[in-house]
Amino acid sequence: MAMQYWLMKTEPGVYSIDDLKRDKKTFWEGVRNYQARNNMRAMKKGDGVLFYHSQATPPGVVGVAKVVKEAYPDHFAFDKKSKYFDAKSDPEEPRWFMVDVGFVEKFGAVVSLPEIREVNALKDMVLVNNSRLSVQPVRKAEFDRVVKMGRAR
Repeated sequence: MAMQYWLMKTEPGVYSIDDLKRDKKTFWEGVRNYQARNNMRAMKKGDGVLFYHSQATPPGVVGVAKVVKEAYPDHFAFDKKSKYFDAKSDPEEPRWFMVDVGFVEKFGAVVSLPEIREVNALKDMVLVNNSRLSVQPVRKAEFDRVVKMGRAR
């Protein structure tokens, strides 16, 4: 199966590219949107990930990660003490999933959303047309273009 590419958003105050660089890998918990969840369930080990800081000035892609463990039940959905608890999620038939991602590289500077919007070759990116989705597919050409922009800094 061909490698797939994704963009995953996080708020840098919650979990940043520097946190991932330090930790080497992490689980991506707390996704509570069905479309984003379905995207994570489609991820395969080795897939490329654009690591995106939202709620930042400016928001944008700050580095690259990779999927190191495929989707498995998000156990925080079953933990009543967790902010990600979901009373309707059943351990026998989980509603929510997470994946593990590993650090690949941090860019010298952010590839900002405004910059991405200015590149004609990126005009069809999900990010440009549905910027609220936290886990989204990226075409290989889009992934390669954003990585090239990031490495040029």
